[in-house]
Amino acid sequence: MFVAGVDAVVTVDSEALKRVVARVKKLAADYEPPTFDHVPNPDAALFLSAIDHQTGYSEPHMVDGEGPYEGSALLWALGLRAERRAPGALTARSLMGVPAEAIAAVFRAGQDNLHDPLRRAKLWDDLSKGMLKSYGGQAEQLIEASGGKLAGPGGALVRLSEFDAFADPLRKKAFLVCKIWERRGWLEVSDPESWEVSADNVLMRLALRSGLVPESDVDEVREATRDAFKQVAEQAKIAPTVLDDLLWEKGREDPDLIGNDAGDLSEPPRREGVVFY
Repeated sequence: MFVAGVDAVVTVDSEALKRVVARVKKLAADYEPPTFDHVPNPDAALFLSAIDHQTGYSEPHMVDGEGPYEGSALLWALGLRAERRAPGALTARSLMGVPAEAIAAVFRAGQDNLHDPLRRAKLWDDLSKGMLKSYGGQAEQLIEASGGKLAGPGGALVRLSEFDAFADPLRKKAFLVCKIWERRGWLEVSDPESWEVSADNVLMRLALRSGLVPESDVDEVREATRDAFKQVAEQAKIAPTVLDDLLWEKGREDPDLIGNDAGDLSEPPRREGVVFY
């Protein structure tokens, strides 16, 4: 089976597709996707999504008696704690020019430090300045300006891509924040066909090991993974956003979640100096 990607035509194994669809249907039967009820407002979702990459935490930690959290979940727990303690902390006006030292302090867990707070400070500063210039510093204004569209000119994905934090070609962070906005009822998407899974290391590894896509370089595997799982979502009658949650949550610790027909394969290495695949 051939699927048209953005840059090339990639091959999806049709027999593997059938097997994966069947497995996904079973996994989804009792799966409840996250509601993101703990995210208090659209701005908090925007600014935490903007720095959600390669946290560098070495172990799980409790936060205010809850958890333990690790990785991305720990970053969100610490960030939302800061917002609870000082409402408005996660807004453009508060984060413009924020020093790296302040970020390091907020996101420190015991003796465990967040990786590269300077890079995150720059991402927050760029995002804050852009939001203040174009949307009055409010995520709600960006959502309103998108008119409910994800893709295409003026859509939320394009508007977000104007900021350094959301400029990656996978649009992983952009899809993440839009997914949270939608689940919380802040964004009503008028073009749901534009939803895609995020072809990150977890999903690429699942796609490779299941035999859904062939081994190749990172660009081709990434493209094939995204297209293949869009087909899986369609055939299993599962929203791509829900499939993305299911595969990422369950597949982080189980690389053979949807099968190991292709053997002991792993995702291609990330390019040096980038924070996305």
